[in-house]
Formats: sequence, structure tokens, C-alpha cells
Amino acid sequence: MNTLPTLLPEATSAGGYLLVLALVLPFVGVLAALTLGGRHARAVAMLALPLGLVLSLAIVVEAVRSGQTLVYLLGGWAPPLGIALRADGLSAVMLLTTAVILLAVACFAHADFAAPAAGGEARRPFMFWTLLLAMWGSLNTVFLAGDLFTLYVALELLGFAGVPLVCLEERPETLQAALRYLLFALIGSVLYMLGAVLLYGAYGTLDIARLATLVRPEPAAFAAAALMTVGLLAKTALFPLHLWLPPAHAGAPAAASAVLSALTVKGSFFLVIRLWLDVMPGIVTPAAGQLLAACGAAAIFVGNVVALRQKRLKLLIAYSTVAQIGYLFLMFPLAAGLSALQLPTAPAVTGGMLQAISHATAKAAMFMGAGLIYSTLGHDRIADLRGVGRQLPMTMLAFALGGVALIGLPPSGGFMAKWLLLAAALTTGQWWWVVVLVLGGLLTSFYVFIVLVRAMAAVDVPLTPKIVVPRHREAVVLALAGLSFLLGCVALLPLDVVQIGRPALLPAGLQ
Repeated sequence: MNTLPTLLPEATSAGGYLLVLALVLPFVGVLAALTLGGRHARAVAMLALPLGLVLSLAIVVEAVRSGQTLVYLLGGWAPPLGIALRADGLSAVMLLTTAVILLAVACFAHADFAAPAAGGEARRPFMFWTLLLAMWGSLNTVFLAGDLFTLYVALELLGFAGVPLVCLEERPETLQAALRYLLFALIGSVLYMLGAVLLYGAYGTLDIARLATLVRPEPAAFAAAALMTVGLLAKTALFPLHLWLPPAHAGAPAAASAVLSALTVKGSFFLVIRLWLDVMPGIVTPAAGQLLAACGAAAIFVGNVVALRQKRLKLLIAYSTVAQIGYLFLMFPLAAGLSALQLPTAPAVTGGMLQAISHATAKAAMFMGAGLIYSTLGHDRIADLRGVGRQLPMTMLAFALGGVALIGLPPSGGFMAKWLLLAAALTTGQWWWVVVLVLGGLLTSFYVFIVLVRAMAAVDVPLTPKIVVPRHREAVVLALAGLSFLLGCVALLPLDVVQIGRPALLPAGLQ
């Protein structure tokens, strides 16, 4: 029997106030940083981010305890007149992931973006810490907003926080990369907004829970789905709309690259899930799911092959991100296939989300590790990495653990994610996605192995580092990579947190 998404209760739930705190805290931090000035922006961020981690943990605990979606009605007005904040299992897990990664990045960047010792203001520290808080607030809004217009505002804020991070170094190539990123972000926003306007004109509401019960297979809905999907794919950098990502991520400072690769593209991907599985699952056809996954498969092969040809480590990691994004979109035809067989869609959805989280933690660690290698050697040329493994042993261990997660070896989160996706592909008879998953893992292993072999090779003369990297910075990178390596242990949890508040089956349109 098919089940439609349940209309969420039109009342604030117990623990709903936590959602308001999660939304307000980052933006209060932005205002405090702007008010107190650049010399105090770092202190504001280092105070707010641990509080945000505790708050995210509280939201996950409350969601697990209640077993349902957390809801908060702003001003007490229920949709469609008011705005609702909602946190199901997907939202709660992404809130926690964001808080963990941003706190790790802040600890890593503590020394790189410190205020001048001589006093006065400095642009780079002020911009970095303020933009980091703004990006955090934008992501939390993406994960909690319950209507399409608020999500549009969150997407715009996310783009306006991400673009300046790309060009913090103020080099000509980084400014060019930032402008290209801005162009794709604006085009994506325009297409998304056009789709939202079509839905509002057809159904008189932008609330996700209400649209799920109103949207019908008709021209307006099909056009809205196409426009919004293409706009979000441009922001997610899914092949062939990936042209802005490699130069933007490779040219930014290491801490900024970690945030951009790990989290920024996940915001728009999260909205693709909301759009396809929550807003209009009844009109998205199986052929559309196969097309989306085909773009993902192309991203996996093209991204991995181009990564193998790179001479710089940061560019290799950036093109690896293009490939890893492709895996995220395999979940859609697999979820549709499970639903067509009247089976729970949880394996495909959970596999896709676990892949997103595993990639986020692993790629953040790898970009920060690349930054430490650059600081030590004065360059990141892969051919000249010989000896850096002895100088930065914790960093290279972190790179290896992150590589294991990207390849999908046990007990990493990547292994569990790909295992769930493989199982769903075999169950639904979609064997071609099994081939994509296996070959993609093999290609990833090639460039991870090349980097590790070059870095661990012995040198006749001891390496003289340009800068001595403090061990605590290596420890931060290793901790984040270790988390990606151990994420596969979520299989031992007594329940699937991602599925809290979600239907077991997709509606008929995706079957």
C-alpha cells in the first residue's frame, strides 16, 4: 500500500524551541562579530560554535526521544498564514554534521585567521570568522525551514557567504573563480525561484507539508520541478554543471575549502531531497530519477579520471569532490525501485545521506591536510611530496583514513553508505548502478594510493619545513578523518535516525 507524506501537526511540539535557538545562535554571532569588530570575531565564533554543537546534539536527542518531527510555528501562526520550522531525522543529522565540521574547521583555522598582535583591525580574520558564522546560520536555515520561500532566502545567504570565502586571498585567479561561482549561484537561485512562483500560483502555498498533499501531475508542477531541480543542481555542482567548483575550492584557503567542499554543496543537495521526496514525489517520474543518477554516474567517472591527471593536491581533492557528489544522486532511482516493489525506501535514503555525511567529514579533513602540506613544503605539487609523510605523520594518516572513506572500505561511513546503495540496487534489479559504484571506488583508490606513495617515499636529505606545523592542528585533521573512518559504526545504533518523521514508502509518482 502506498503512503503519502503525513501532514505535520499544526502546533509547536515539545522541544520545538530548540529549532529557534539553532536558527538564532549563528546570526546573533554574526551581529556580535560585526558590533565588536574584527579583533573579537574569532572569540565570538569560538564561543558560539561549541554551543551550537551542544544544541544540535540536543535536537538529535529530542528527535530520537519523541520519534517524530520537531515543529515550531513562528508567532504561533500555522501555515499557510505563518511559517513553520521543522526538523525530521534528515534535518537533525545534518545540523549535527554541520556543527561538528565547523567546530573542527574553527579549531584548525584558529592560528591562520588571528587578529594582528600589534593591535588594530585586519580584513582577512574579520571576514573569515564573520562569513563562517553566516554560512553556519544559512545552512541551519536550509535544514530547518518548512517553506520554499524561506529556503530560497537561505540559499541566497549561503551563496553570499560562500563567494567571499573563495577570494579571501585576493589573487586574480581566485577572484575569477569567485565570480564564476557567483554566476552559477545566481542562475541557480533564479531558476529555483521561478519554480517556486509556479507552485505558489498553482496551489496557493509554499509550505512543504501542504504542497505534498496538493501537488498533482500537471504542466505547472512538471515545469516547477524541472526549473527548481536544474537550479539546485547548478548550486550542487553536479556534472555537467560543475565548472565553477574545482577552481573555487582549490583556490580558497584550506579552511575555507574544507567548508565549501564539505558543507556548501550539501545545502542545495538537501533541497533536492526535499523537492523530490517531500514536496512533489507524486510527479517525479522514474525516468527522471534514472536521468539524475546518470548525471551522477558521469560525475563519478569524469571527476575521478580528471583527478588522476592533476599535478596539484588541492585540485586533485577538488575534482574528487565532483566525483563524490555523483554518488549522492544514485539514491533517487534506487528509492523509487524499492517503493515500486512495496519495500521500505530507508536503505536508499539512508545510504545517500550517509554518503553525504561521510564525504563531508572526509573531504574537510583532506582539504585541511592539504593546507598543512602546503604550509610545510611551500607547494602542493603531487610529484614533489616525497618526505612529507615523515614530517607530517598524523596528516598523512588522516589523508589515508579520508581516502578509505571515499573509496568505501570498512568500517568507514563510505563503506556502509555504498553497501546500502548496492543492496538496494541488487534488490531492485538495477545492476548498472552496482557497476558504477564498484568502478568508482576503484578509480578513487588509484589517486589516493598515488598521493600516499609519493608522500611516504624516503628522502636522502631530511626535509626542512618552511613552517613547523603545530601538532594540535594535525590532531584536528586526524580527528575529523577518524570520524569519517568510524561512521560505519552507525549500523550498531538501535534505530535509523535519518528515518525519524519520514514515510516508509514513496508515493506512487516515483514508482
